[in-house]
Amino acid sequence: MTPPPDDCLTRNEWICGVYLSTRRQILFDAVVQHLQLTSLSVLAGLVIAVPLAVLARRWGWAAGPVLAVTTILYTIPSLAMYSLLLPLYGLSGTLVVAGLALYSLTVLVRNILAGLRAVPEETRQAARGLGYGPVRLLLAVELPLALPAAMAGLRIATVSAVSLATVGAIVGYGGLGNLIYAGMNSYFKAQVLTASVLCVLIAVAADLLLLGVQRLITPWTRTARA
Repeated sequence: MTPPPDDCLTRNEWICGVYLSTRRQILFDAVVQHLQLTSLSVLAGLVIAVPLAVLARRWGWAAGPVLAVTTILYTIPSLAMYSLLLPLYGLSGTLVVAGLALYSLTVLVRNILAGLRAVPEETRQAARGLGYGPVRLLLAVELPLALPAAMAGLRIATVSAVSLATVGAIVGYGGLGNLIYAGMNSYFKAQVLTASVLCVLIAVAADLLLLGVQRLITPWTRTARA
């Protein structure tokens, strides 16, 4: 009679402590890459989204085209998006960051624009009466009052980026997605489950962190609710 395998790796179990203890560095490197891809893409998306939303608010005719283009970008399948960007960035992490940044524009632009539009006109008029110019009005009045809506969009965009970053595994830069895809191809249960759970934990942690930041920088919303 053949003795049973002596560890969970050999038995290919879904939950395996041996996998965690023997692959710590691999998991750590994957988590770091995943965080880098997510954070850089969301930051790049913000750098693009804020000016677009401000322009759409200043010139109403531009809102339709801006929202239409960002929505169309989100409908492009990941494989097609990376294929379109491949001539510009090659097979690199920058390719994945650029794709994720473009995907984030749909949520970021819409929410920032909604926040800017929600600023009461009497507030703008009062600021102008105090001598605020267009730039000072934007930075000191409009953007701060638009923060609740903007932060809500940022939270959604960040959680989406954590999820979509796994697709970067098709070009070799997917963070935890690399482990998920490799584990699925070899039916390595512990690797698939561990990497998937880590993705979920990163998404939840990022959302809670941004929620805490939102509450910290928008204290007037807590006062209004109270």
